[in-house]
Amino acid sequence: MTVTLITLVVQGAAGGLGMTSMSWLLARRAVGTHVWSNALATLVLLVVLLIGHLAQIAVWAMVFMTIGEFATFADAFYHSAVNYTTLGYGDIVMSRRFHLLGPLDAVSGTLAFGWSTAIIVAVVTRLVRVRHRAEVRRGGRPQSPSPFFATRREKNANAMPGSE
Repeated sequence: MTVTLITLVVQGAAGGLGMTSMSWLLARRAVGTHVWSNALATLVLLVVLLIGHLAQIAVWAMVFMTIGEFATFADAFYHSAVNYTTLGYGDIVMSRRFHLLGPLDAVSGTLAFGWSTAIIVAVVTRLVRVRHRAEVRRGGRPQSPSPFFATRREKNANAMPGSE
């Protein structure tokens, strides 16, 4: 259980770094108004989150090495990655004594992937909104990418008469 908490702290640090970096870039207007700068910033965020996931897999691998389940770090890392991503190949199996560590590794991976997904959605949503508002300020009438991002005025303009 302690290892799961440690790995989630690692994911929190990676997610926090990604979100803080994005906020810093938005405050300096380095991202937000242009599609390509937003795409590049999102790609950097994905790399940061991936590094966080790889670090968590490495933490589990070190635990597996420490308890003597694997002779090499490569085997421990591979086994951890298979569990963490819930692939479950079953080609390498831990001893009965530590069998339940595999599902804990999988639970921590599932939670971390969900957390990463939430971070990605939050960042991309924010970038789309900032870009949309910038286009409106420039006097353009951008087509909203979806009703979710449409302004109240756009929603009312697109509504059919008598449908309210």
